[in-house]
Amino acid sequence: MLLYDQQNAPNPRRVRIFLAEKNLAYDRKQLNIVQGENLSTEFLAINPRGCLPTLVLDDGTVLDESVAICRYVEELYPNPPLMGTDALSKARIEARQRHIEFDGLLPASEVFRNAYPRFQTRGVGGSVGEVNAIPELVARGKTLMSIFFARLEVELHHSQYIVGGEFSIADITALCTLDFATTQARIPFPTNCPALQRWYQTVSARPSAKA
Repeated sequence: MLLYDQQNAPNPRRVRIFLAEKNLAYDRKQLNIVQGENLSTEFLAINPRGCLPTLVLDDGTVLDESVAICRYVEELYPNPPLMGTDALSKARIEARQRHIEFDGLLPASEVFRNAYPRFQTRGVGGSVGEVNAIPELVARGKTLMSIFFARLEVELHHSQYIVGGEFSIADITALCTLDFATTQARIPFPTNCPALQRWYQTVSARPSAKA
């Protein structure tokens, strides 16, 4: 299988970490989103939405959306389990995964997209065409990220990982969100969150985090 991705983008990285945790081999082709390589005629023929990650299976089937790709992989390769093992754990992981996407990854993306000069006419990702950036979303995104960090700090005081004592896709999404926020969106990592810092050091030390 062939994964179209970009090294520094959070959603492709989620898939790379997931595949690394499963110890699966795959081919990889990087596209530069800033330079618009994901909007080339060649790539739009593969994924008309122009979004990354995109996974092309060996039979030519195309899958996009990071969680959908991970769910496909989880069904084929259930061990180690990263999306739950029973109805309750699957529901809890799914809920936390969605919380992190909406409360953390989305605000960080708003800061990045609306502050980066190269995206002033590409305020929305993919092939939707020109959409002007909204500078006001930068301040709002930073405020929402402060709330997100504070919530994680409270939750991680009582839990080794995002959902209980087992590493899951929710941890992958949270790690990619924090790294994207602090390096790409330039949102400072909070200095007054020891539980969050402990968790971050733990998950960052996993070999898959380097994927």
